[in-house]
Amino acid sequence: MDELAFHRALFRPGTLVDAGAHDGALTLPLAALPGARVLAFEPLPQAFARLTAALRAAYGGAVPPQVELYPQALGAAAGRMALSVPVVGGVAQEQWASLAKDYQAIRAADPRVEAIRRVEVEVLALDSLALPDVTAIKVDVEGAEAEMLLGAADTLRRCRPVLSVEIEERHRAGSTREVPRLLAGLGYRGFFELDGAWHDIAAFDAGTMQRASPSPASFEASDPYVFVFFFVPPERVAELATLARLDAPPGLRPY
Repeated sequence: MDELAFHRALFRPGTLVDAGAHDGALTLPLAALPGARVLAFEPLPQAFARLTAALRAAYGGAVPPQVELYPQALGAAAGRMALSVPVVGGVAQEQWASLAKDYQAIRAADPRVEAIRRVEVEVLALDSLALPDVTAIKVDVEGAEAEMLLGAADTLRRCRPVLSVEIEERHRAGSTREVPRLLAGLGYRGFFELDGAWHDIAAFDAGTMQRASPSPASFEASDPYVFVFFFVPPERVAELATLARLDAPPGLRPY
């Protein structure tokens, strides 16, 4: 199950947060859900411009009223930080843009990474918006997941949204343990999908399920490569189990 299918299947009317919206691959279809209000955060200026243009093109020239666009990154607290973007073959690798790492060591080890562009961006904590009705959050922030979720802890406790979170060891070593542990402390259960079956996140093994080059110039990765994880509060585990056609929430059964 991909992120869009997960959010469509577990959708409840309310506010959906797209952290790391990039070009709007999830923002646009989520905005079409009845009763959805989407807050899309994209701090990279050129990606934010394309996100805005895509929404205007889809809605007759204007950003629709159910979507709010934020040119900020989400983090643990308000401030300003450097967003680092590696350059390979003269092309900025935008989907590797990160607040969590500066790419200096990777560039030193791999001459194909010819430059690193840095953009100073504004950061805010999701909790600062005091949103009353968050029902879902998608997180794609290239290693800064823990900080983003720490800045949303009050929202998670209060609203109990479902989450999809992209977590990769190549962006931050230890993150596949740290982020689930953080969310467990906030009362969430984590799952991943592999070979047509749902698995509890405790069964995830980074050594066999997530080996990849840390360089944006290399596409080497293990097969399988599991990097999207789904988190739900306990009161919605049964709903997720029904969606996946599991006989019991912790079971490992095929779809």
